[in-house]
Amino acid sequence: MDYSALRPPPSATDLVMAKTPAAPKPTAAELNLLRLIWPLGKTTVKQIHETAQKERPDMTYATVLRLMQIMHGKGLLIRDDSQRSHVYAPAHAQESLRTGLLKDLIYKAFAGSGKDLVMAALRGHVTSGEREEIRKLLRKDSK
Repeated sequence: MDYSALRPPPSATDLVMAKTPAAPKPTAAELNLLRLIWPLGKTTVKQIHETAQKERPDMTYATVLRLMQIMHGKGLLIRDDSQRSHVYAPAHAQESLRTGLLKDLIYKAFAGSGKDLVMAALRGHVTSGEREEIRKLLRKDSK
């Protein structure tokens, strides 16, 4: 039996979202490497490996290389292979990727409510110093 007739017609938002390619979703390991790559801009596997080893001495060159190759394949990194050592760079600005991930989190975990996300963060994930910074920001924005 064909159940497609039972589905409601797509909304305008559904049609726009279907035409817009989804931003790549990095894994936790990929985000950790991106965090190291963003400040450097263009970099080699060797440079990222050396930087990563400061935080994780057990991180092998092969692991970093493989992750960066996967990230390139996913569209998270661009690669210039015109020289002997491939040079990688982020394909997306840090703020842009974070915004996309945050929107996804708000939609999936907080039913689309930004307020609920902020309230959850304020309940247990903000230091008193950060709380004061937030208060100052809110005061400044309300003027």
